[in-house]
Amino acid sequence: MDSTENTNKRITDEEALAFHSTGRPGKISIAPTKPLTTQRDLSLAYSPGVAVPCLHIEKDPRLAYEYTSKGNLVAVISNGTAVLGLGDIGALASKPVMEGKAVLFKRFADVDSIDLEVDTKDVEEFVNAVRFLSPSFGGINLEDIRAPECFIIEQRLRELMDIPVFHDDQHGTAIIAAAGIINALHISGRDIKQAKMVINGAGAAGIACAELVKAMGMPHDSVIMCDTKGVIYKGRTEGMNQWKSAHAAETKARTLDDAMAGADVFFGLSAKGAVTQEMVKKMGEKPIIFTMANPDPEITPEEVKEVRPDAIVATGRSDYPNQVNNVLGFPYIFRGALDVQASEINDQMKIAAAEAIAALAREDVPDEVDKAYSGQRLRYGPEYIIPAPFDPRLIVAVSSAVAQAAMDSGVARKPITDMRAYRKELSARLDPTASNLQRIFERVVEQPKRVVFAEGEEEPTIRAAVLFKNAGYGTPVLVGREDRVRATMAQIGLNDPGGIEVHNARLSTNNKKYTDFLYRRVQRKGTLYRDCQRLVNQDRNVFAACMVASGDADAMVTGLTRSFSVCFEDITRVIDPQPGQLLFALAMVVAANRTVFIADTSVHELPSAEELADIAVQTAAKARTLGHEPRVALLSFSNFGNPNREKALRIREAVEILDSRKVDFEYDGEMSADVALNPELRKLYPFCRLTGAANILIMPALHSANISYKLMQELSGASVIGPLLIGLEKPAQIVQMGANVSDIVNAAALAAHDAVR
Repeated sequence: MDSTENTNKRITDEEALAFHSTGRPGKISIAPTKPLTTQRDLSLAYSPGVAVPCLHIEKDPRLAYEYTSKGNLVAVISNGTAVLGLGDIGALASKPVMEGKAVLFKRFADVDSIDLEVDTKDVEEFVNAVRFLSPSFGGINLEDIRAPECFIIEQRLRELMDIPVFHDDQHGTAIIAAAGIINALHISGRDIKQAKMVINGAGAAGIACAELVKAMGMPHDSVIMCDTKGVIYKGRTEGMNQWKSAHAAETKARTLDDAMAGADVFFGLSAKGAVTQEMVKKMGEKPIIFTMANPDPEITPEEVKEVRPDAIVATGRSDYPNQVNNVLGFPYIFRGALDVQASEINDQMKIAAAEAIAALAREDVPDEVDKAYSGQRLRYGPEYIIPAPFDPRLIVAVSSAVAQAAMDSGVARKPITDMRAYRKELSARLDPTASNLQRIFERVVEQPKRVVFAEGEEEPTIRAAVLFKNAGYGTPVLVGREDRVRATMAQIGLNDPGGIEVHNARLSTNNKKYTDFLYRRVQRKGTLYRDCQRLVNQDRNVFAACMVASGDADAMVTGLTRSFSVCFEDITRVIDPQPGQLLFALAMVVAANRTVFIADTSVHELPSAEELADIAVQTAAKARTLGHEPRVALLSFSNFGNPNREKALRIREAVEILDSRKVDFEYDGEMSADVALNPELRKLYPFCRLTGAANILIMPALHSANISYKLMQELSGASVIGPLLIGLEKPAQIVQMGANVSDIVNAAALAAHDAVR
């Protein structure tokens, strides 16, 4: 690799080296899944307890999937003979790449992975090394092995082993490219059975692409493959092998230039500069051109567009639209295969993966994906035919499709009986709150509600309303001017699903009813009737709140463009707290391995001891509805009187109040945040009532709560749901300013759930 200065490089050599060496060298580590803190733990984990599962596995080898990590463990194996962009660098030098692959497995699909570098170029030695290690793993991902050895190795291992063997350089590329072709053909109005394709490059990836598109229905002679010596045609003898011969076509074309004439599709898996603009000009109408050579494509998208502006172009690079990126496939393919204990990854599973990826690109793109791409708005079309790698929906869409295909094709040894539950399980693997929230959202689907989206003219709100409707949560009611709403929908390419209401506050026939209602509430608080008229006509939050308070809607959501305090004031003009309930705000902080509730984040500046106790009780109740068993810590800077300061007295009094109420959840205080969250520190206080790490933190004051959850959100990488308003008589939620679409949908669904009483 050229290490000279390059202005186009996104990272420097120094940055790359520092990344891999800083802290613990490398990118992966092993973490135990069981507690190993006591001698008893060690005795169970190793000797003598470990003998029990060993004996059971000896009797029934399939029990290895029950008692070991085999069912979630993939080996990434290479000999370093064809490392992408680097060539034959040897086994040891390939290790950073293989570690990287292992990281991607974990990051995208929660598949544990370990890299194995096999120091041999001999096929039989390599095969034997892998086959003898295979009992350790649930699947084998072959990586960066040169052709034709890779074909032989994969074939031999598939014959010898009863676990999935997948050469990602071949099949991964083919699957993602196939997904792109499905959509490109759809956009250009073609049928795969009539399309003509040229593939330049007869290596592992090129041959795999040819095999897969043919399995999907493209006729054999409609696929012309080329290598450095020209077209692979029937009767050619020079530079041939058995794998190339299988794709020899009946054709008069002898050069790549000949083959490109009239072609509908081009796949480039060769080298920079292999395709010229003159070749592109010869292709059919609306040509589909995938130039996947790395690091530089056969021809750049700019060069293609100069001569064929009607072309649909994809590359292997992230700096162009439509990146053919294998990370879209292999983590989720293995996830699905492992979950059904598949004996292999067959063509049906590959096609299912391609079709699932293609279908996902046609759906509306979540905000988190847009953010990963500098806020670029992605939507289905010539510039977006393949989903982005950071799309969180991939694990559910692809893995479930692969698992289903494995079952349908008879290679699944542990069929999934409840696919709906499995999809929820997949979602929960990467989002710890997903499974808990899903239960709530299902109840909303069973009892759909009318939810008012106060900021109805804003693009994120409109998109959220469409998602809300499509999810079956109920009827979204947008407050805004209908012409503006419809124009925005058309501009962003959203199809109106129907059933979305738009209410213009100024023109509403309910204005007098709402004005009279509001006036009765505030006439003795210095507000004139005309002030109420103005608020109802002009303030979307007041109008939305009046709809909810009057029973014309069940719940509301706002906050996208206005601060919490402004929205809160507008809502509480109209809606009272529930009788006997304290009104406050709760933030749900979701970290990698825990969920923590923080209150009160937005309402009470300095809550009294009684209010702190109320907040604790109501937060515990809310946590239970979200699937968490409450463990409440009332926080301070001190721990149980040390240091003994007057500022901590309110916290101690709140604990005493909870004692008197005889509540049905764990609680204690006053304590510092580290003691609350760290069981080891809590050993210093053996009298502490908490049996585990606190999952509810009751803050002593608004400023500490607000600062804490926002710091966690920005510095720890945790995601935050909320703040959620707790204790209103009628449901309303306020999202953070600048919230993404998912935040708004979640808030609306949670508000709808609050209305299910």
